[in-house]
Amino acid sequence: MDCTVGAVDKNLAAIRAARAKAAAMGADLLVTPEMSISGYQPEDLVRKPAFVAACEAAVEALAADTADGGPGVIVGTPWRHGEALHNAAFVLDGGKIIAKRAKHELPNYGVFDDKRVFDAGPAPGPVVFRGVRLGLMICEDWWFPDVSETLAESGAELLLSINASPFEDGKQARRVTLAVERVVETKLPYIFAALTGGQDEIVYDGASFVLNADRTLALQMPYFDEALTLTEWQRVDGRLVCTPHALPAEPAQMELIYRSMMTGLRDYVTKNGFPGVILGLSGGIDSAISAAVAADALGPDKVRAVMLPSPYTSQHSLEDAALCAEYLGIHYDIVPISGAMTAFSEALAPAFGNRAADTTEENIQSRTRGLILMAMSNKFGHMLLTTGNKSEMSVGYATLYGDMCGGYSVLKDVYKTTVFALCRWRNAHKPAGALGPDGLVMPERVITKPPSAELKDNQTDQDSLPPYDILDGILLRLIEGEASIDAVVAEGFDRATAVRVWKMLDRAEYKRRQAPPGVKITPRAFGRDRRYPMTNGFTNLVK
Repeated sequence: MDCTVGAVDKNLAAIRAARAKAAAMGADLLVTPEMSISGYQPEDLVRKPAFVAACEAAVEALAADTADGGPGVIVGTPWRHGEALHNAAFVLDGGKIIAKRAKHELPNYGVFDDKRVFDAGPAPGPVVFRGVRLGLMICEDWWFPDVSETLAESGAELLLSINASPFEDGKQARRVTLAVERVVETKLPYIFAALTGGQDEIVYDGASFVLNADRTLALQMPYFDEALTLTEWQRVDGRLVCTPHALPAEPAQMELIYRSMMTGLRDYVTKNGFPGVILGLSGGIDSAISAAVAADALGPDKVRAVMLPSPYTSQHSLEDAALCAEYLGIHYDIVPISGAMTAFSEALAPAFGNRAADTTEENIQSRTRGLILMAMSNKFGHMLLTTGNKSEMSVGYATLYGDMCGGYSVLKDVYKTTVFALCRWRNAHKPAGALGPDGLVMPERVITKPPSAELKDNQTDQDSLPPYDILDGILLRLIEGEASIDAVVAEGFDRATAVRVWKMLDRAEYKRRQAPPGVKITPRAFGRDRRYPMTNGFTNLVK
């Protein structure tokens, strides 16, 4: 399911519709994801008594529905128990709530702050549903062996977890590996039922699956799409066995990353009621892939692109931006900024005096573009999409109130080297569910030419930064690995370059605090995962 945080009535209606379909399929039990009534993560919304009361009322209404003799339902919701507030799972059947289970293991790392808003429940025992003893767990409960072992020891026949597990590059392999460990430890089959959709910076990828007790994969549901699948279970030699389903091919890495970007942007725009997005289309690679994702996620008719040429904008950038817009079929405007640059120069001349031009004037160009794009966003109601990537944001190669203007960023957690790979992949493939065009979405020259901000003559990114393959290699180790400079150098990187990148990374924290939200792709996304102090005097890492 793709649930919306706070939209209790909408989520309830979706569950009811799914139950009706499940009934038509002959199902005994409908399993929905973690927090399917409230949406996840609800954060401090669960501190509002009225919200929790609305969730509880929805559960009671859904329980009453089950008096019709159709499928029972497992739903997730916030639940008050005395003074405690739990992240809970409810089992509904026969017109009533037949069981409640509270999340026992509360995550408190990365994007999760369950311990901040919820109280842990006791270790759960099995739930008897129509003669089957279900070992019901809630997400984090199955990541560690204690809960599943307790359930197995107390008579569970089937492990079943409802989940809201955020997408990360490579995470599904870790999920399956952990599930195999639980199956081996307990000798029980296992169901992983997951949330999909976007919620602010987080994207949930779905990909629910079933493992039989012999560790074979009996079912793999799709990534990123809502889906309802019927599984059939039999007792064989006293053990529950799921009838195997045909298994789909595993999607490629770039497809999963690209679809996570589509999902995050689509749900952020649609769930918040924007009519579409607007972005600056510079003729460069970052804005080209951002425009492609937007067209694929929302449809070309909901994307406005603006070329904002300055005296330093090259002819090939003008040509490439126009071709990108043509390939994608999106609305395209050209708004020159030369006049605004002249006006700013004249206005500031008395204050600046005889000081030589420097990055100040470059930043004025970027901020002029930001001003114009924000004005167009205000006028048309479209959300401004910012286009900076993780490599640039890591080292502060971005202008506050300039190219950082915007309401959302699909590249915020995507390194530049991955941007190149995504562009090549999208030019060769159209992802499932994409609303954009078949074929090319950008000219090959956009991918092959040296990246440049074009804020002065003959400028390239490598005038200010190490080559992106080196920069990204160092950043991966400093950010995802929290490595020391000595450890980075030991892997073959130049010490002076590593120290320089580390200093830029720490100094840019104040910029990142003011950056718009963006899709989480890696295990250490800025904002939710990696939180560093802006005032930071620790320099002992550098030798």
